[in-house]
Amino acid sequence: MELTEVRPEDCPELLVLQRCCWVQEAVLNDTLDIPALHETLEDVRDWAKTWSVWVLRQDHRLVGAVRARLEGDRWELGRLMVAPDLAGRGLGRRLLEHAEAHAPAEARRFALFTGARSTRNITLYQRAGYRLTDAPAAGGHISGAVYLEKEVTQRY
Repeated sequence: MELTEVRPEDCPELLVLQRCCWVQEAVLNDTLDIPALHETLEDVRDWAKTWSVWVLRQDHRLVGAVRARLEGDRWELGRLMVAPDLAGRGLGRRLLEHAEAHAPAEARRFALFTGARSTRNITLYQRAGYRLTDAPAAGGHISGAVYLEKEVTQRY
């Protein structure tokens, strides 16, 4: 599998993968009020320009992705996704570790949101050292989501 920075031509396939992944989250969390489900191709293209985004390909198929950006001293991770048929094979952990490894020097914490009922995601993050905590006031609150963070203790 090849892990690379996103290219503009990846965005349509990225949108499809995002919808596949967040439909499962909607079912698990009993809500369709998930921003990732309502984004358009233009929305994806826009955030692909303003976030650091990496995609994972198996042969020619886009099978995973993650994005990150610096907000103050927090390296915010988001849209961590793995094709549902490949879940449970360590790809999410690989993407998470890759995004963490690319945090800028000024990052002091890693931060992310996930669905409150997304136990598989929460378990992945907790195993990686994240802890459930309150979202920062400036970071807002996402309905039906929980906030996790961990201190940056190791530089890759």
